[in-house]
Amino acid sequence: MIEELVVAGLLAIKDYVATHVLTCLVPAFLLAGAMVAFINQEAILDHLGERANKLKSFSMAALASFFVAACSCTVIPVSSGLYYSGAAIGVAFIILWVAPSANILSLIYTGNILGGEMVIARVVAALFMAFIVGWVMTYAFRNEKREIADYGGAQAQGGVIARRHLILMVLILLSLLLPNYVVQTAGSYLYKVTVWLAATAVASVYTWKALTTEEIQSFLRESWWFVKLIFPLLLVGVFLVGVLGKLLPEDWIKDWLGGNGMAASFFATLIGAVSYFATMTEAPFVDTLMKLGMGRGPALALLLTGPGLSLPNWIAIARVFGIKKSFVYVITIIMVGTFVGWFFGNYIL
Repeated sequence: MIEELVVAGLLAIKDYVATHVLTCLVPAFLLAGAMVAFINQEAILDHLGERANKLKSFSMAALASFFVAACSCTVIPVSSGLYYSGAAIGVAFIILWVAPSANILSLIYTGNILGGEMVIARVVAALFMAFIVGWVMTYAFRNEKREIADYGGAQAQGGVIARRHLILMVLILLSLLLPNYVVQTAGSYLYKVTVWLAATAVASVYTWKALTTEEIQSFLRESWWFVKLIFPLLLVGVFLVGVLGKLLPEDWIKDWLGGNGMAASFFATLIGAVSYFATMTEAPFVDTLMKLGMGRGPALALLLTGPGLSLPNWIAIARVFGIKKSFVYVITIIMVGTFVGWFFGNYIL
């Protein structure tokens, strides 16, 4: 039995490394490094920092996150990159939640499989949960002292970001989006890697031509910091998910997720919060469970928490932001996700 569990965990790591590291995590780490190295901290503080208007900054973070197609692990470097650039804790965790749980690509795919009503419910629920998360994290850590590092003048002067740095970030973003979402159905994984290599080559040539040696060193140094901080813990988390997947009986899932009761919503939220779903894989999984009798409320809860949280996500957040922040965030999502599933299942869907 132990051998089977170990094999299940190792197979999960093998699948994760083979299909996510090159085309997902590498560009995400590079994007995070670019954010920390090049975004003007003063501009971040003005628009998204602790001193900014909360309603405005939370709204900006939530709406922008709909256009960041990322899974629960890929979004961590992006969110933490903004946080260490000066963004408020509430803003960082709103991005951490909305980007994987309700990005535009996953919403389109959800509509194709589950219908427009479920898409509208997912958007409204994600926004509601985002503002709850933002306010809870802001209140819980309102007295925490922060030190925002100075990165030696690589940032833009007078604006949010210099034009050449913005172009680099767009090129890196394309190296993340093109292989994973634009061409994901056009061929094999080798085709995705080829597209990623082409996009990365363009970004690399531009970096070499447009940036100074000092800027490149700063950019790569910050990117490597995120790799060292997050990647080993993601592997640990993926291994544990593989083990849990082996232990969790399929019949138990079917029996406990029927109807729209509070218990069904809680179990759906809990399963989603532990399991790992790459962006856009949650919709067909939920569709399968609904055909087996899963209620629409628990289905919504799983649609949100499945891509929005995961065990690797918990561990990595604890490493980047601290154990207390990870605990408060995860508990808040599970509690609010349970309520949302119950409420929408009984009164909306």
